[in-house]
Amino acid sequence: MTASIRTAPPTIKKAHETAEAPWLKWVIAITVSFAAILEVVDSSIVNVALPDMQGNLGATLSEVGWVITGYGIATAIMIPLTAWLGDFFGRKRYFLFSLIGFTLSSVFCGFATSLPMLVTGRILQGLCGGGLIAKAQSILFETFPREEQGMAQALFGIGVIVGPVIGPTLGGYLTDTLGWRWIFFINIPFGILATTMAALFLPNQNERKISKVDWLGIGLLVLFIASLQTVLEQGQQEDWFSSRMITTLTISGIVGAAAFIFHELRTKAPAVNLRVLKYRALSGGSMYSLMLGMGLYGATFAVPIFCQNILHYTAMQTGMLMLPSAIASGLMMPVIGKLSGKVDPRIMIGGGAIGSAVSMFMLASINPDTSADTMFWPLLLRGASSVFMFMSLSMASVGALPKASIPDGSGIYNLSRQIGGSLGIAIITLVLEQREAFHRAMLVANFSEYNPIFRDRLAALTGAFQAHTSDFSVAHSQAIASLNNMLNVQATILSFADIFRMVGFAFIISLPLLFLLSNPAKSTKPLTAH
Repeated sequence: MTASIRTAPPTIKKAHETAEAPWLKWVIAITVSFAAILEVVDSSIVNVALPDMQGNLGATLSEVGWVITGYGIATAIMIPLTAWLGDFFGRKRYFLFSLIGFTLSSVFCGFATSLPMLVTGRILQGLCGGGLIAKAQSILFETFPREEQGMAQALFGIGVIVGPVIGPTLGGYLTDTLGWRWIFFINIPFGILATTMAALFLPNQNERKISKVDWLGIGLLVLFIASLQTVLEQGQQEDWFSSRMITTLTISGIVGAAAFIFHELRTKAPAVNLRVLKYRALSGGSMYSLMLGMGLYGATFAVPIFCQNILHYTAMQTGMLMLPSAIASGLMMPVIGKLSGKVDPRIMIGGGAIGSAVSMFMLASINPDTSADTMFWPLLLRGASSVFMFMSLSMASVGALPKASIPDGSGIYNLSRQIGGSLGIAIITLVLEQREAFHRAMLVANFSEYNPIFRDRLAALTGAFQAHTSDFSVAHSQAIASLNNMLNVQATILSFADIFRMVGFAFIISLPLLFLLSNPAKSTKPLTAH
């Protein structure tokens, strides 16, 4: 009762503001969506510039990988804390601080003269920008009435889904033309614009709702998330549990997670309000979001690697191949926004999952003759299908919550997708290596003098190489090396086909989780002031 009375005045005030200026909520939607795009693009724009950073800063490949790992850890830590930080500092004040800090840390990264300086800047970027997506989404849900949330989330979703595709393309272009530092400097004008828009248009809700700091909860969260993210992002490079560091971090992550959950459920003023998971829509939606992150981000990770390693595409060419998928996602957003509230979101999620699975099975037919034309339709279908899942899942999980629980729910929901993405990439990297070794072992069995096909092919290649050298042994060695290279390529292609099938089946087996979700249109509407 007390909470209802205390929150009534801001609700009445916001209702009057919307009535007087109905356009304001759409300006707010553009503002927060623009801010979220900055963070999303920056999470993937760096990937293609790592080789240039490595050479310029004199770092090894494993060392420069911390440019990505540091950012991922900091972002994952901040996502669940966004609700608490918004309540502690005030929603608008925290959002502005995040934008200003993100822009300044981008400048710091651009002027980095050493790897430690760059990694520090990336960690600051993640700490400042990590909460932008979750806070932007919660602001949209709090600003728009239920019947208009579909179109608002469509606007927001364009940036969140298209951003990871645009990032590598933009990063490749800037790195090739201006140098890797410009992937950070490009944030300056857009950061200033986003900050100005937020300062002008976001409502002045700067009241502090809480004053106590849950230091123990924050510390346990940092231990849990930092350990988990490091294991997922560095595990493959460190050979997983053969590394003492990975083993130690796994144990600390498990202990930290258990202690964090135990503490947060017992304290009266938690840093992360896990009690919102009592809503079945959010708990089920977060579980599905974990699967969604694994599937979508895993596929987004696998396709560019295939294109660059097997088809020998540049970063720009790979980005252009992925662009139609991003355009399809953008075009489908308004359609989903219109269908929202009219069609049960669980039906749209199921349709999107089936469409995504079909696109993965289509990609599994890859072979040495695969080209951009072959991959066009599967990627287009994947782009259109992913929108049905992403948007509808947000509506069915976060949109179904009471308004007071939306900030906490948005943080947990977005964290599950973030962890799912890291988990998906880690699993795909591990399985890709194992399946490649398996297929190579199977194919090597055919490298035998008793195999007439191998014998004829070896003789033909030896003859071809002997035309350029009179030494038979040299020509024979070159023929063997050529066949070995063909075998490696074929083993890699078969392993990628296995990956695409695995992701496709993951989408199918996740369908029963839809029964945990609810239809927001049938949810009890919150009381509104008149």
